[in-house]
Amino acid sequence: MPVRRNTVLLAAALAANSGMLQLSAAVASLTLVRVLGAGGLLGLGPAIVLGSGALAALPAGRLMDRVGRVPVLAGGFLIGAAGAALAGLGSAAGSRWLVLAGLLGVGVASGTSLLARAAAGDMYPPERRARGIAYVLFGTVFGAILGPAVFAPLLHGRALDGDALLVLWLGGAALMLVALVFVVFVRPDPREIARRLEAEGLAPGDPPPPPAAAAPLREILRRPGVLPALIAAQASFAVMVGVMTLTGAVVVDHHHHAAHTVFPIIGAHVLGMYALVIVVGDVIDRVGRAPCLVGGLLVMAVAAGSLTWIESVWATAIALFGLGLGWNLSFVAATAELADRSGAFERGRLLGLNDLLSGMTGAALALIGGLALDGLGVPALALGAAALVLLPAGWLAARRRPVMATS
Repeated sequence: MPVRRNTVLLAAALAANSGMLQLSAAVASLTLVRVLGAGGLLGLGPAIVLGSGALAALPAGRLMDRVGRVPVLAGGFLIGAAGAALAGLGSAAGSRWLVLAGLLGVGVASGTSLLARAAAGDMYPPERRARGIAYVLFGTVFGAILGPAVFAPLLHGRALDGDALLVLWLGGAALMLVALVFVVFVRPDPREIARRLEAEGLAPGDPPPPPAAAAPLREILRRPGVLPALIAAQASFAVMVGVMTLTGAVVVDHHHHAAHTVFPIIGAHVLGMYALVIVVGDVIDRVGRAPCLVGGLLVMAVAAGSLTWIESVWATAIALFGLGLGWNLSFVAATAELADRSGAFERGRLLGLNDLLSGMTGAALALIGGLALDGLGVPALALGAAALVLLPAGWLAARRRPVMATS
C-alpha cells in the first residue's frame, strides 16, 4: 500500500529531523552568544532560525502545490544539512558570518520540514485526516529519543566551547542527510494521492483527474473555520517554540545546571509534542477540532505559567512535556481543520501561510523573551507566554457556535 509505505517513510524522515530540532532548540541561542559575546542577545539565535523558517514556509508551500511535496521536502533537508555544517564550522572558527548563514539554513529546513503535514493530510480522507497527520508526526517520538542519545554523550563532561559545538552541529547535519534519504523514496507523491481522493467514482486503474484550479489565498481565508484555526495555530506554535528555544538559557544560565542536562529536558518536551499524537489524532477526529484547540491552549498556559516557580531539571522537564502535549492538541486540530478547508493544490500554500505567521510570531517572542529573560528573569517569560495562549483560548471558548467541525 503506497499510503502506508509513504506514511512510514515520512515518519522516519521526521524522526531524524526531530533530533536536529532538539539540537537547534538547545544550542542555537548559546552558539550565537558564544560567537558574539553578548548575553543580552540570548533570543537572537532562535529568532534567526524561526524567522528564516517562517519566511521560507509560504514560498515552500506554494512550490509544493506546483511541483509536489517530495522535491520541496528533499530540498529543505539538504539546505538544513549545509546550514548545520556551516553553524558548526563557524562555532569552531569564531566566525559570526558562518554561524549566521548556518542558522539561516537550519531555519529554512525547519520551516520546510513542518510542511510534511501537508503531505500527511493529502493521503487520508477527512474523517481520518487528523489520525493520518498524527501517524506521520509520530515519527518524531523516536527523534525525541534519538536526540539525547546522540547529542548528550557528545557534550557530557565537556565545556560548551567552539569545538564541542562543531561536533554537535556536524551530528545535526548527518541527521538531515538521513531524513533526505527517507523522503526521496516517497512514491507516489502525496499530492497525487490527494487528487485521487478528491475524485469520485474512480476505478483503481484510472488516471488521476486533472489539477483543479487553486483559489487565491484571500478567498481561502474567508472559508468557515479557517481564520480561527490560523489564530489558534499561530498562538500555540509561537509560544511552544519561543519557550522551547529559550529553555537552554533558562536551565544552563539561570538555574546553573550542567550543560548536558538541557538535552533530557528538550527530549521530554518533544515527547510531549508527539508521544501521544496517535491518541490525540483519534480524539480530534471523534470530539471535533474546536474543543481540542481550546483544551490544548489551556494546557499550554498552565505549563508555561509553572515555570515561574520550578527550578529543578525534572520539574522543568515535566513542565516542558505539558507544554508539548498542549501544543500537540491545538496544532494537530488546527492543521486538520486547515487541511479540511483546502484542496490538493491549495493545501501547501495555506499551511505555508499559517507557518509564516506562526514562525514570525515565534521569532518575535524568542527575541523579546530573550531580552525579558535577561532583564527581568524567568517569571516574565513564563507569564507572558501563558497570556499569549490564554487570549485566543478565551476568544474561541466564548464563541456561541462551533468554529470547527470535522468534515
